[in-house]
Amino acid sequence: MQTPPEIDFQGLEPSPDFRARIERRIEKLEKRFGRITACRIVVKGPGGHHRTGGLYELNIRLALPDGREAVVERTPHLDERFQDFDFALNDTFKRARRRLQDQARRLEGQVKLHAEPAIGIVRRLMQDDGYGFLEGSNGRELYFHRNSVAGDGFARLGLGERVSYAEEDGENGPQASAVTPLGEREPS
Repeated sequence: MQTPPEIDFQGLEPSPDFRARIERRIEKLEKRFGRITACRIVVKGPGGHHRTGGLYELNIRLALPDGREAVVERTPHLDERFQDFDFALNDTFKRARRRLQDQARRLEGQVKLHAEPAIGIVRRLMQDDGYGFLEGSNGRELYFHRNSVAGDGFARLGLGERVSYAEEDGENGPQASAVTPLGEREPS
């Protein structure tokens, strides 16, 4: 870690024992992930909150490379198990570990990114028959059915209108699905 971890106790006296347990958890996270650049932990003691009285609350903010963060901010919802500091500590660090795993996967490029929808232009409409054709971003003509258009958008579609769509294989070749009108016309 580039900076020493910050541990802030609110509503209770700073306990050397609690601090040591938190620091051991931080060390475990660092050994496992090693990319943590900064860490701030807030421990809120059992207090007079009308909804969470008598419960510990821990919040963690972990800074990672490339400006990324893993944040665990969770107020217990009347769960009496949070009256025990060790339970609250375990629960919070378990969540932090999962968030770090997600961020580590993103940093390593293991998270599957969804493709952006393609943009096309409506070229032919058979309003009475409930289908049409659009010109895809690659210049290819794609069939679409009225059921593929979001909401009641098919009735409002016009020639030259720009739409987003997903291409899929149909019975007679490629077709457009999830067609969404963009409310723009092709420039003349």
